[in-house]
Amino acid sequence: MIEVVRGHGSLVLGLPHTGVYVPPEIEARLNETGRALADTDWHIERLYDGLVEGVTTVRTRAHRYVIDVNRAPDGETLYPGQNTTGLVPLTDFDGLPIWQDGEEPDAAEVEARRAAYHAPYHAALAAELERVRARHGFAILYDCHSIRSRIPFLFDGTLPDLNIGTNGGTTCAPGIVEAVEAVCRAAHGYTSVTDGRFKGGWTTRHYGRPGEGLHAIQMELAQSTYLAAETPPWAYDARRAERLRSTLRPIFDTLSDWRP
Repeated sequence: MIEVVRGHGSLVLGLPHTGVYVPPEIEARLNETGRALADTDWHIERLYDGLVEGVTTVRTRAHRYVIDVNRAPDGETLYPGQNTTGLVPLTDFDGLPIWQDGEEPDAAEVEARRAAYHAPYHAALAAELERVRARHGFAILYDCHSIRSRIPFLFDGTLPDLNIGTNGGTTCAPGIVEAVEAVCRAAHGYTSVTDGRFKGGWTTRHYGRPGEGLHAIQMELAQSTYLAAETPPWAYDARRAERLRSTLRPIFDTLSDWRP
């Protein structure tokens, strides 16, 4: 369920929301909206594949409707006062229920899923970050995400193309976010923001401890930048994706060369 590819560099990619696996006994309890799996970070693993040599990747195949590995294990909200989805979501990003009536998981089931899916992902991620830090003296976690560019339930208007998250500059050294921002500003035809609607999920906030040599930064991409459409079947657009990859590649080159 957890896929780890070990590299020799200082950069670790987290892929928490690309999986589409839902155990049959769970899928049977989802309603039609839930079974669509609309809130997947579609094709992100393909978009990032091969952009940089020596990178380590940690990915879960489980879908976020099974459990969201980018949420706090105790269920604490990351964005108080704003609409969001939980550790085991009850609605999709449009605020629509995803479970059949009476089939919503209870607290005991949520805890069982946390132990079965959330904990192994973070055990693998923590182990790889520690391995990389031991080798280089530091590690950089780049958490890979994407989302539809227009979701009124979650945010107003249209999301910028490139959304950098550092929880207010607390999760990585200033030089890291400055380097990423510089590449994004120079990217012709793309809009970007730092710590806008998405400031970094639990993963970024939990592992980002720059004083200990652990740096974390989240990138939330608008899916309009690389999909043919943000509606089913959420097809990968090779032309759009290659243009976006030409922007992501220098981000990774910069991060791979960064030294404290």
